[in-house]
Amino acid sequence: MMSKKTVSDIGILGGTFNPIHLGHTLPAKAVAKHLSLDEVLFIPASIPPHKASPNVSATQRATMVKLACESESIFSCDERELQRSGYSYTVDTLKELSLAYPNSRLYFIMGLDSLLTFTHWHKHQEILLFCHLIVNTRPNYQLDNINQATQILLNEHQVDDVHSLKQKKSGSILLLPCDLPNNEKLININLSSSEIRQRLINKQSCQTMLNPKVLDLINKNKLYR
Repeated sequence: MMSKKTVSDIGILGGTFNPIHLGHTLPAKAVAKHLSLDEVLFIPASIPPHKASPNVSATQRATMVKLACESESIFSCDERELQRSGYSYTVDTLKELSLAYPNSRLYFIMGLDSLLTFTHWHKHQEILLFCHLIVNTRPNYQLDNINQATQILLNEHQVDDVHSLKQKKSGSILLLPCDLPNNEKLININLSSSEIRQRLINKQSCQTMLNPKVLDLINKNKLYR
């Protein structure tokens, strides 16, 4: 068994964060509390030029993430994928993080939709060598609907509770319940960055969707207009 005194627990949340919103930060806070994480790294991904928002740079996306992270002392922005040339694969980022944090357990936080495509990710077999997967589930979702490859993955790696998860440094998958505190209010909101961008274009209110500092930056710089 790994000792809590010598091993820190770090959550990892990746995404384009274009822009980062409460649908990212509130569940991350709930997961951090549930798993007793010491730190949560938000890692903005690079966006190919043809997919990027017209007047929003990688630097501005990272700035928004940093502002959103100010609300929680354990949150921080990690810009390694923005500084890397070429396409950023999750497995490469996790390799780097495992070297940067050799005495830590890494918990890669994802949504259920990401789990369903996980077996198609680049070198997905290697990802679990460096981290545990933490999956935010959805209410009333039947896991018997998942494809065979994902079912095999769960059969080999799924654990039932946090205690079992922390017996190893990596290699396990934990499906979180939908009713974690701070998660409940988001169940029916289903926030998405694309919806928020459209609301900003239409000059509709986003006050209940964004951190106030993030919204202020967007308005001051007329982003997504």
